[in-house]
This record gives sequence, C-alpha cells and structure tokens, in this order.
Amino acid sequence: MKIDGKIVAEEIFERLKNKKNQKKFLAGILVGENLASQKFLEQKKKTAMELGVDFRIYKFAEDISSDELRKEVHKISNHKTCGGVIVQLPLPGHINEQYILNVVPPNKDVDVLGARALGDFYTKRSIVLPPSVETVKEIIKKFPINLDESVVVVVGAGRLIGRPIASWFIGSAKELFVLDKGGDMGLLKRADLVVSGAGASSIIEGEALKKGAGIIDFGYGKTKEGKLGGDLNTASALEHLSFWTPTPGGTGPILVAKILENFFELNEEK
Repeated sequence: MKIDGKIVAEEIFERLKNKKNQKKFLAGILVGENLASQKFLEQKKKTAMELGVDFRIYKFAEDISSDELRKEVHKISNHKTCGGVIVQLPLPGHINEQYILNVVPPNKDVDVLGARALGDFYTKRSIVLPPSVETVKEIIKKFPINLDESVVVVVGAGRLIGRPIASWFIGSAKELFVLDKGGDMGLLKRADLVVSGAGASSIIEGEALKKGAGIIDFGYGKTKEGKLGGDLNTASALEHLSFWTPTPGGTGPILVAKILENFFELNEEK
C-alpha cells in the first residue's frame, strides 16, 4: 500500500483547524540564495497561512557571520509575539549551524534542533518531538504494527532523521538496528519495519527486504534518470512490501504538517 503523504497531512491540518487561532507568529530564517531552501520555506509559509498562522520569513545575506546571524536569530526568537522559529537548513558552509540553532529557546523550537530542546527530547522531558519522529508515529498508527514484536532497522544516523528516530524506538521495538556508512545491509532482510534517511538514491533494493515489511523513506535526491526519488528503489521493491512512502509525496508533506502541529502545541494555553 502506498502512503499518500498529502492525504495524511490534510488529516493533521483538519485537526489543527479546530484549535484556537494563534496570535503569535512563526519565524522562518533563510540565509543565502539556496533555491531548494527558499522553496521549502515558502511551502511552509503557504501551509501556515492556510491555518491562519502569521508566518514571517527573515532573509539574510550569504556572507553573514555566525556571530551576526546568532544575534539576529536571538532577537527574533525573543520577540514577545514570536511563538516559534524555523532555521532553514542547510546554512552556508562557513556558519556553525549548531551555534545558531542553540539560540532558539526550547519553547519556540518547533524543529527540536537546539541543544536544550534536544536534551529534553533525549531525556524524555520534551513538550514536542522532532517532526521526523512525529511523522513515523503518525504513519505506524495507521497500520497494525506491534513494535514489541517487530524488528526495526533505521538506515542512516543523521541528526535530522536517523538519530532521533532510532532513539525513539529504543525500548519499544523488539530489536533495533541502526545502519550508518559501512553498516551491514543484510540486516534489512530481518526487518519488519525499515526507516530510511540516508539520502542516497535507490540504495535499498527489493530483494534486500523481508516480504511483507513496511518502509518509511525520508530519502530525497535524484535517481540515475534525473528524477526525484528516495532511498528505496520502488521499481524493484513494491511487490515485497505491505506499505511504503513514495518520494516525492510521502514523508515530506507530513513533516511540514508536524512542524505546524508542534507550533500549535508549544503555544497552546495550558
């Protein structure tokens, strides 16, 4: 079964429409002229505005220094009517990303990327979860997956996808394997559920997967034919799987919805 991320995202948006209108704004930080980053941030703005959220994009020059950008993000984050901040990644190579992310207060960190927000997440004290984790939760709710009896393989150990997702699975999956560069891809044959965020097009072939497994694919890149695709080679794999997320149109729309859901959650009156 193909999971249509746009349909799942719409379900989330319907839930959010029933929440009280937000009076605070959501800030998006954009540095440089990266066209992909601009596109992603504009999509987030479009979605936010459809939910009645005031989304403000702050653009900075490519050559801004880490110290100057940190000052600007600090000023925006601490505005009394700011309810959330998105620092659009990647930042230019000369900027220390974590140094910038750490200035966002945990109660406004919708991406859960700053050190304090991450610390709360890894010690199970966070108000919201990383959007990638929430995306996985949303998908597996729709299928009869008993994690207590499931072998889970996470492909890739990056800070945005693999690392937080693997941490969330600890203690809930029967067995958990995390495959980073050089990992034994043969373990995929044991997996009831595969979550992949390696960002390497078509590295997972159908014959490598257990029949009846499910795969949640966060990979995003170009195939040999120049088309957009994920880590999964869908041409060789679909007959093996119980469910999968396509690229594009799979995890991407859900991730955006979960960022907005985090914004609402962080600003909900308790």
